[in-house]
Amino acid sequence: MSDQTAPLPAAPALDGIAEDLRRPVGQGLTRPRRYREQQLDALIRMLQQNLSLWESALAQDLGKSEVEAHLSEIAFTIGEAKLARRQLWRWMLPTPAPLPLALQPALGKVVPEPFGATLVIAPWNYPLQLALGPVVGALAAGNAVLLKPSEVAPATSALLARLVPAYLDPLTVRVIEGGVPETTALLEQRWDLIFYTGNSLVARIIAEAAAKHLTPTVLELGGKSPVYVHRSADIPATARRIAWGKWLNAGQTCVAPDYIRVDREVADELVEELRHAIAEQLGDARSSPDYSRIINGKHMDRLQGLLTGGRVVVGGDADDDERYFAPTILTDVDEDAAVMQEEIFGPILPVLPVDGVDAFIDSMQARDKPLALYVFARDREVVRRVERETSSGAVGVNVVVAQYGAKALPFGGVGESGMGRYHGRFSFETFSHRKAVLSKGTAIDTLRLIYPPFTQLRASLTKRIMG
Repeated sequence: MSDQTAPLPAAPALDGIAEDLRRPVGQGLTRPRRYREQQLDALIRMLQQNLSLWESALAQDLGKSEVEAHLSEIAFTIGEAKLARRQLWRWMLPTPAPLPLALQPALGKVVPEPFGATLVIAPWNYPLQLALGPVVGALAAGNAVLLKPSEVAPATSALLARLVPAYLDPLTVRVIEGGVPETTALLEQRWDLIFYTGNSLVARIIAEAAAKHLTPTVLELGGKSPVYVHRSADIPATARRIAWGKWLNAGQTCVAPDYIRVDREVADELVEELRHAIAEQLGDARSSPDYSRIINGKHMDRLQGLLTGGRVVVGGDADDDERYFAPTILTDVDEDAAVMQEEIFGPILPVLPVDGVDAFIDSMQARDKPLALYVFARDREVVRRVERETSSGAVGVNVVVAQYGAKALPFGGVGESGMGRYHGRFSFETFSHRKAVLSKGTAIDTLRLIYPPFTQLRASLTKRIMG
């Protein structure tokens, strides 16, 4: 029987599901490399054999084109899984650890082992990639995993619930759909690690629930990721790159540029080049097959409310029925307005003049640390200063968003923008407990030096060796 026609198991009950998933890990089912490889292979097949279904679900939820769905969600996740599959044998190797003279002769090593039952709570903006990306890390590290997709992206959530149990081992991988009641019920149970992607408000609720069980958490959040454009930047190229990253997925991207601070003398030029870049890349965005839609009416209303914080110079029009919100640029922005206080998470881009790099750095040090920070400049000293004197989850130099696709780079926030890292090997390490192992034979008992009673000679030798 093929993977696609395998009978679906009955949906598991919520009560005791964490313990049900923990049991096969404790029994050793997930520990062999071959089992992990089989799970990763099955996840890859699930994505490759159902491309049209995934594309259709993403189009229903977010209006994504086939190309955007493939590049930003499907292909990205397949790449993560293939990398883990290819490198798993190397990642699983124990790491030798040097030992002090006082413990010799002995062997030390660090052994990666699974945490156990892990809970992955996914968001709606990239409902496939941000659901299965962490699952790749959990499976590679030998954990069992409960995936809670976002109910705000119902088509993708339903497809995950249907296909995951048809391809992956239901003893160790399960999907629970639902909203706040289901998530609350899951958080009442004891998990061995919780991985959450979303906003800081919900993250605090999750961290509080996890603290009751001393459960470690990985919190991938957001924040207002700024762009600084220095007067030395190539303004046309800068505008094209910012436009691509900002209006990808209609701005509903955690690492999208949230606002721009640009040197005052090139501010007008940048706005005009952004206008041209929108026309070049999207034409009439309403009819463009490459421009996504806002997830739902609630977020349409929220975005409309943010327009009052500045003067609309590009875009600003919207259609609630189509969930269309035009690529929009604001100038004359009030620093105290909501558009500058909360994460925009949509296609609105405030542009604020600034008096040089010193003023930009001062503004960054007065704000919460963002998930990403972008600087456009050909002046290398300006770039070095921004890197040295600001703190953020990541820095992009003359590029936006692209750092997310570099699997050799860790992805994660700092402070209000999150904690923990994943992607590539970092995913495996995030979902692995690094266990210290010290092995010492008994034929030569050098430890006798530190056994009491301590004679003067023994005390002197011990201090010298341990010192």
